[in-house]
Amino acid sequence: MARGEGRMERGGAKGAKTHVPAAKMKGNIRAFFSYYKPHKKLFFLDLCSSFTIAVCNLFYPFITRMMMNELVPNKELQLILVWAAALLAIYVVQALLTFVVGFWGHVLGVRIQADMRKQFFAHVERLPFSYFDETKTGTIVSRIVNDLFDTSELAHHGPEDTFTSLISIVGAVVMLLFVNPWLSLIVFLYVPLMVLFAVKMRRRMQSAFTKSRETIAEVNASVESSVSGIRVSKAYTAEEREEEKFDRANGEFRRARSEAYRYMGVFQGGMSFFNDFLYLIALVAGGLLLYFGILTEIGDYTAFILYITMLLTPIRTLINLFEQIQDGLSGFIRFREVLAIPPEEDPAHPVPVDVMHGDIVFDDVSFAYKTTGGTAAGENVLSHLSFTVKEGTTVALVGPSGGGKTTVCHLIPRFYDADEGRITIGGIGVDEVTRKTLRRSIAMVAQDVFLYGGTVRENIAYGNFAATDVQIEQAARRANVHEFAETLPDGYDTEIGERGVKLSGGQKQRISIARAFLKDPPILILDEATSALDNMTEMQIQHSLAELSKGRTCLVVAHRLSTVKNADEILVLRAGRVTERGTHEELMALGGEYAELYKYQFRDD
Repeated sequence: MARGEGRMERGGAKGAKTHVPAAKMKGNIRAFFSYYKPHKKLFFLDLCSSFTIAVCNLFYPFITRMMMNELVPNKELQLILVWAAALLAIYVVQALLTFVVGFWGHVLGVRIQADMRKQFFAHVERLPFSYFDETKTGTIVSRIVNDLFDTSELAHHGPEDTFTSLISIVGAVVMLLFVNPWLSLIVFLYVPLMVLFAVKMRRRMQSAFTKSRETIAEVNASVESSVSGIRVSKAYTAEEREEEKFDRANGEFRRARSEAYRYMGVFQGGMSFFNDFLYLIALVAGGLLLYFGILTEIGDYTAFILYITMLLTPIRTLINLFEQIQDGLSGFIRFREVLAIPPEEDPAHPVPVDVMHGDIVFDDVSFAYKTTGGTAAGENVLSHLSFTVKEGTTVALVGPSGGGKTTVCHLIPRFYDADEGRITIGGIGVDEVTRKTLRRSIAMVAQDVFLYGGTVRENIAYGNFAATDVQIEQAARRANVHEFAETLPDGYDTEIGERGVKLSGGQKQRISIARAFLKDPPILILDEATSALDNMTEMQIQHSLAELSKGRTCLVVAHRLSTVKNADEILVLRAGRVTERGTHEELMALGGEYAELYKYQFRDD
């Protein structure tokens, strides 16, 4: 079995190209070897050890030939023992160097893999939101875990096996010439046929294996989606539906991988025949040369057969390396494709401010969501939108779904960039400062609260990682977290489970509010912060939000109009435009869209 066959359950990301131009492939190879630079001492130790192992392998046929031709016929017992001892010493050295290659060689691969993962994760963290809008979580996980594992295996075994095999082949060929030039001629004529067959079959395998790696990414994405939504599938008894979806993706993988292994089977079967047939030729040719007296020493014949074995072993290694090279390089190419996606960029000369505050102004802003490639994904969500949120005031955005309310919230911290117009805070454009400065000035409390696996304390600390335990507790008290946190088994140090599954919706929302208290920013964005809660919990949370909003510039998105009655100004958004604006009383007196929405929500009161 080829070394890479056991990795069939790991895969890559969808969208990998089946053909890479030669110039681009050279660039990828140069980039691949650049990761060895920080570990060059370990790399050279690995190569030197491999070189010495390959050289040591050449001694056994040489010593065997000498014993059979000279020492045994001449009964040189002392020299036989000397050379036996020398061979034993060589084997001890080989064993030690094999340990070095097996241990430190793999450590080299792991360190390179860690470097790549660090670079990949840091880059993903800085990619624009459009990338995550289009890319499945399972696909990202597959790239950072599975693809880079195969790449690290190639980083270890690729150069080492290639270098060792080439040294062994060159050494075996030189020794064959030394033993008998006529027998060596057979090898020189035959081996190129093996190489030609291997190259042709490798091209067919490349496309097949790339396809199989694309399909396993779909399997990974299907698993991630199903596991994340397990509560929904169980609640709606949709387990069979999820199994059907998984079976479709898994079936595509099975078919693609089977096709890849069909080519690999032809490849390995053909190479096995070439290897065995070379043994047959060597056996017959050597026998005929002995028969006709051209070859006079039986030791030469034995050494020739041993060197043929030594020649074929590295050839087999290179053959088995083909799949690993394919898996590793295709994974590395996908890794590089993600690195090639431009990250979020800050201005070359940002305005030197620590925190942004002042009026938030939307001046003739238009926006449409786009794909990663920059193509508009649909019509404008916002069209020439203009409004101002005065510093220290609260402005509410209301209106039907799809009107652009959440999009407004995402444009202020530059999760997306406006296509037209300008957004300023205190007269400074949001695109004139670094994103870190901008986002440090804003706290967001959304409907869909995300909590990290960890403790209550750790999740609150996301508001300020430098905060002390006393500051964390103060923020928790202001958000009404302290009371329920104290009732948990380990208090603030209680593990809350993945995404906070051990907490209620109200408890999770309070923790997100505590984060905002701890961050203590001048600008607060509340995006449907209570719409998913029951009325009793909403009333409790509203008290926390009212406390949080004091003294801050606050933008509130709400469908429950009762939560925004006291806003300084209410804007009604429809199709990305402001259709009405004013206080609650002014809009009710106007009798327009807002009044209709309000009366509809409270028609039973």
